[in-house]
Amino acid sequence: MSFSDSAGEQGETIEAVVGADAPATRFDKALAGILGDSPAGADLSRSRLQQLIRAGQARVDGITVTDPGARVGAGARLGLVVPPPEPAGPAPEAIPLAVIHEDDALIVIDKPAGLVVHPAPGSPSGTLVNALLAHCGDSLSGIGGVRRPGIVHRLDKDTSGVMVVAKTDRAHQALAAQFADHGRTGPLQRAYLALCWGAPLPRAGTIDAPLERMAHNREKIAVTAQGRGREAITHYRVEEDFYPQEAGKPARKAPVREPLVQAPLASLVHCELETGRTHQIRVHLAHRGHPLLGDSLYGSGFRSKEARLGDDARDALAALGRQALHAALLGFAHPETGEEMVFESPLPPAMQRLIEALRGSS
Repeated sequence: MSFSDSAGEQGETIEAVVGADAPATRFDKALAGILGDSPAGADLSRSRLQQLIRAGQARVDGITVTDPGARVGAGARLGLVVPPPEPAGPAPEAIPLAVIHEDDALIVIDKPAGLVVHPAPGSPSGTLVNALLAHCGDSLSGIGGVRRPGIVHRLDKDTSGVMVVAKTDRAHQALAAQFADHGRTGPLQRAYLALCWGAPLPRAGTIDAPLERMAHNREKIAVTAQGRGREAITHYRVEEDFYPQEAGKPARKAPVREPLVQAPLASLVHCELETGRTHQIRVHLAHRGHPLLGDSLYGSGFRSKEARLGDDARDALAALGRQALHAALLGFAHPETGEEMVFESPLPPAMQRLIEALRGSS
């Protein structure tokens, strides 16, 4: 099959002739077979290609064909017009970004707490997407026909840490496939640090509990019965315990392996996601009776425990002003080169200050 490209105001036109020995096949499949060699079509997904056909952007022997399943045979002349991407709905905004890594395919950032990832009715602007549109500019491809960054995973507004965003449709598809696979056959890694009330038992383990959105409160996620909801698996281990402060004395710190005489007031927990559901760590730990410090949505019943914190720890928790959760590590295979990449984000100062206060060292 041979092809040629030409660009115009309406977009880029791809033309090809089906080989003389080619068997009859679907129109969309025949077009898909030539797009990998075309600069305009290399990043088009199958669904986007079918959208263009149905929109009247494709021809067979000079005649517009809108059925992706139409059969085409040997010698057929195929044509496809790929329109230029439309401007994205969100407007570019000059919001500073902490860029950890950037190349032509993707950008890795250290997201601060308080930054919403994508515009929504309650947050129409000032989001990560607005910032990326300004930062990346014309380097973004037309994903799905609209120029926008490829959000392949999210962090809650008040969760800080490392995130990857795709800059091309091809990178978006490859990264999305890794996240959908949950790292079971690839190098995807997602590790978080959380401060929770009490300390989970056993000290290390796995929480396997499906999640679904609550019918009477759509903002909240809840553990549901097996067979319902979406599979959700969190692996955890307790890194450090924090104990109540006695009047006039600093908090006692105990190594993880030291026999416990008194139940910890709080603990630092390392969590690794096997799946990545909305609010997964927050809900899983709350389900075990250990909601995150500062989590008003899932830990409101634990506010009374704050009275057992020392003055410094109470002040540090108030200054944090959010759930104590940080995406500390993200690893994946580069969507273009296949190189295994690992990125880390240090604890933000407010969360580090809370840990120091819980240790009684501030």
